Amino acid sequence: MNWKVENAQLILQDVVAGLAEMPDNTFDLCIADPPYGASSKAKWKYDSEKKLEGFGGNWKLTSEVWDLLSQNELFESTFIWLKEVKRVVKPTGSIWIHSTYHNSGFVNVCCQLLGLEIINEVAWYKRNAFPNLSARRLTASHETILWVHTGEAKRSYLFNYEDVKKAKFESDSLKKQGKQLRTVWDIPNNKKKVELLFGKHPTQKPLRVSERLLMISGLENGKLLVPFTGSGTEMIAGLKYGMSVVGFEINAEYFELAKKRIEHFLVTQQQTLF
Repeated sequence: MNWKVENAQLILQDVVAGLAEMPDNTFDLCIADPPYGASSKAKWKYDSEKKLEGFGGNWKLTSEVWDLLSQNELFESTFIWLKEVKRVVKPTGSIWIHSTYHNSGFVNVCCQLLGLEIINEVAWYKRNAFPNLSARRLTASHETILWVHTGEAKRSYLFNYEDVKKAKFESDSLKKQGKQLRTVWDIPNNKKKVELLFGKHPTQKPLRVSERLLMISGLENGKLLVPFTGSGTEMIAGLKYGMSVVGFEINAEYFELAKKRIEHFLVTQQQTLF
């Protein structure tokens, strides 16, 4: 299913299959919030006979370490969707990747294997994080967000430095107006009422997180890719910033949720113009 409205396109399809049909260098920015377990229901397999740039010809999966990694579904799926995302994002573009301790190690390793340079590792501190009910471990109160780019040594990625430096973020006690933004962000995890109006997603992020990512590396009138749409938060942030947005979602329930949220946002936005 392919749904289009104004500058938004939402596709009910596995992201790797969908991106395979798109040309290189299509997008200016990507915000990826993959499932923290396996990233797809599809049975993705890597073709070991395919020539990989940077690996000296055909890549034989003979190393014990690689064999262990390549048999891990989470590593394999992360590598494959990131490889496709790298291809479709321009060398001047950025990729933001949400993760937790469940998958952050694999994401980091896959970025390095694919030649995606890590610009920053951001720790998103959630001061109102849900408590640990088992009382057998520390309360998880942060997530990791990696900022990477595809241009490798050229480092020609977009960074809206002055906009970010001038910004004052509501509720962020660590960011002072006129000062550089650091890699620890104090952003409460609660969502506004309108963000939950049509339902919610189990890993839904507050809109203010995606708005910050857009402020840092968004390109007005550019094109944003959201590989794992979920509730549609990242797509709405992109539309607010003035980008056209393409999102993929494999779950029909969340596809409908994102569709309703985007429609509501567009109607509300138009009403404020008159």
